[in-house]
Amino acid sequence: MNKKTAVLVPCYNEEKTVEKVARDFMKALPEATIYIYDNNSTDRTYEIASSLGERVVVRKEYRQGKGNVVRSMFRDIDADCYIMTDGDDTYPAECAREMCSYILDEGYDMVIGDRLSSTYFSENKRMFHGFGNKLVRWLINYLFKSNIKDIMTGYRAFSYEFVKTVPITSAGFEIETEMTINALDMRLNIKEIPIQFRDRPEGSVSKLNTFSDGMKVLKTIAVMFKEYRPMIFFGIISFIFIAVAAVLFVPVFIEFIKIHEVPRFPTLIFSLICAVISAISFAIGVILDVIVKKNKQNSIVRLNLVSAQRKKEK
Repeated sequence: MNKKTAVLVPCYNEEKTVEKVARDFMKALPEATIYIYDNNSTDRTYEIASSLGERVVVRKEYRQGKGNVVRSMFRDIDADCYIMTDGDDTYPAECAREMCSYILDEGYDMVIGDRLSSTYFSENKRMFHGFGNKLVRWLINYLFKSNIKDIMTGYRAFSYEFVKTVPITSAGFEIETEMTINALDMRLNIKEIPIQFRDRPEGSVSKLNTFSDGMKVLKTIAVMFKEYRPMIFFGIISFIFIAVAAVLFVPVFIEFIKIHEVPRFPTLIFSLICAVISAISFAIGVILDVIVKKNKQNSIVRLNLVSAQRKKEK
């Protein structure tokens, strides 16, 4: 049975590059269908994409944001291998064949196009982008005990099982971070390959806002850390409050031992409140940790069921 490959290209105002991106991937993967989803472009992106022939499927996604586009793509499109790229011509189509082979022939769930190990820092001219990528990489690798080299790359390949089972909730550019964390948490098979990143061509403008989108990514990491590692997250909060309680309570207790009176009742009351908050935080962490582990088990079962159903269909 022939295996179907889909190339996913989310686009917003990419009239200068969308045709080249589509033609490069048609050449690199002659058997693939190219799906271009236009996200409310105000230029000629949709018109240009629509003129590229029958191998290119063009649709519109009216909810603004890359995360919304990719979520629609994952829901709408069925394939054995998915290649996700950007419409700005910064990723090499020549790597797509290798990425597909890891999904189709070697059973990986996600293949990451690693920009940071090659040309990213010399090609990307935007201030703070390199620092931001390094910071996010360090945070996620530290929090999730991993060794991913490029967390935020937009060039990836996915299996059918990944696309149909991994939850995507992000609306914007933080989607790459969310997908990476989901894959790490479920202990999926991940492969990284170095790619030659190139900066946008002249006249093509990035839609990524360094600071606002960077803050969204950091917020996503914090929220997902709370949701995926609640025992550690609430354990840290519990430790902070119990430490404050101890610092406040010990002097009051020493004074009580000396004079058999409590001269600072407000301090004593506040320390007890901190101790109660610490106990509550610890209890929340324990309860949520059990829930998260149960949800993870359910997710793995769902992944196995989807995989088994896919094999039956073949």
